[in-house]
Amino acid sequence: MPSKRHVAANEPAVASPALRDAEDRTRDRVLSAVLENGPVSAAELGDLLGFTPAAVRRHLDHLERNGVIEVKRVAKAGAGAGRPARRYVLSSQGQSKLGDDYLNIAASALLKLQDIAGASAVREYAEERFAELERRYAPEVDAAGEDITSRAMALSQALSRDGYVASAHSIEAKAPLPAEFSSVQLCQGHCPIQQLASQFPVFCDAETKVFSRLVGVDVRRLSTLAQGGHVCTTHIPTGRPAATVPTGTAVQTESLSQESNNQQERP
Repeated sequence: MPSKRHVAANEPAVASPALRDAEDRTRDRVLSAVLENGPVSAAELGDLLGFTPAAVRRHLDHLERNGVIEVKRVAKAGAGAGRPARRYVLSSQGQSKLGDDYLNIAASALLKLQDIAGASAVREYAEERFAELERRYAPEVDAAGEDITSRAMALSQALSRDGYVASAHSIEAKAPLPAEFSSVQLCQGHCPIQQLASQFPVFCDAETKVFSRLVGVDVRRLSTLAQGGHVCTTHIPTGRPAATVPTGTAVQTESLSQESNNQQERP
């Protein structure tokens, strides 16, 4: 009779359900950290989460193999011609996993609407969708006062609460640059309608216009997840006079609309 097989001491045992659950939770923490801080290095993730380098890389390797994250080569500032650092960001597949399960249905419905009523109907729908967001955010942003930086920070907090994983960083212009070059960079690490916006950029246009009205100054959209950026980045100048367009309104000047559309085409 064949002898019973004995597991060698160094042979990996099958993970228990409890261990697998713990691994999944840890991996979710790593994924969330990449989402919130990307592009981020493995060493930075280890410091943020309190993990050993080996543990972080094991989870990063797993997420990368599954196509959820990807590596970006980023040159270090002031590092000369050295080898670019490996930094991790969410992939398009990873963004989709965090998005709405019904985006495919929504995209099909919008294509049908466009065929029946034209592109203007899709634009009107997008503006209505973000008008509701504007109505909810306006009181919170207005409570921050007239200072544009404070309003941008309040907008960032409101977006994060709604799952956009937003952050706002103030950039003060230093001599010889004039103070008018000061700005806030508003970043969004997650877009729940990324797949939809990649097919219908009008959603990005509508959101950009809402941001302009909420903070009270013309803004520039520098990059979007929908167009391949690792985050959505909005440039908010803080050294200029505030616009006179009130928040919570759907009216926008022709010049601002044209500027927003042109800026959205930037890579």
